[in-house]
Amino acid sequence: MNVFSYLLDPAHWSGSQGIPARLVEHLGYVALTLLIALVIAVPLGAWIGHTGRGGFLAVGLANGLRALPTLGLLVLLVGATGLGLLGPITALVILAVPPILAGTYAGIRNVDPAIVDAARGMGMRGRDVLFGVELPNALPLITGGVRSSVLQVVSTATIAAFVALGGLGRFIIDGLAVRDFPQMIAGSVLVALLAIALDLLLAGVQKLLVSPGLRQAPAPRRLRLVPTKTPDAARAA
Repeated sequence: MNVFSYLLDPAHWSGSQGIPARLVEHLGYVALTLLIALVIAVPLGAWIGHTGRGGFLAVGLANGLRALPTLGLLVLLVGATGLGLLGPITALVILAVPPILAGTYAGIRNVDPAIVDAARGMGMRGRDVLFGVELPNALPLITGGVRSSVLQVVSTATIAAFVALGGLGRFIIDGLAVRDFPQMIAGSVLVALLAIALDLLLAGVQKLLVSPGLRQAPAPRRLRLVPTKTPDAARAA
């Protein structure tokens, strides 16, 4: 009940430290991180997938970056860059790139080779094939990687409060400092609700962008079983 009292208290919905202001800050961190990650990961993943060069780099880099400890990476970068936005955003970008990179690379590589060959047979060059054939067919996996990246950034953006920045993480960090558990739980609930809302929004965007033919997996081809004749049956025939 204390958590609901905290969330329903009008005093917590106004001012520069209220829930709306912290929500805007959190969304700003997520949007900036996602923009930078898209600029880095989509072209790199598309180039590696299209050329087939450095596939081991894409997979290895994605898996390696995912294994990095978030808090340790943040402390390391803030120690190198000082307090401010650069360190936390850099840490979030490093964590946001792997899902988008892996999704883009896998999406390009999984395009049916027959479609690519047909496009080349029609006279399309490499760049035309990439932008006109491979990327549109790779959209389901690319958008899936973006959704995974957004969820990770929303949850880990709370660590920005650990280095004196804003966002919904302030409720968790500030509540922990004074043992205000309703405030901490309320902050956690807000982060979870934001992640769910953004995922539903991106699911709708994915439905609009991706062709219906690509959203549905093709039905398995039915094999017609032809009975084989035994030697006796063959002699009888």
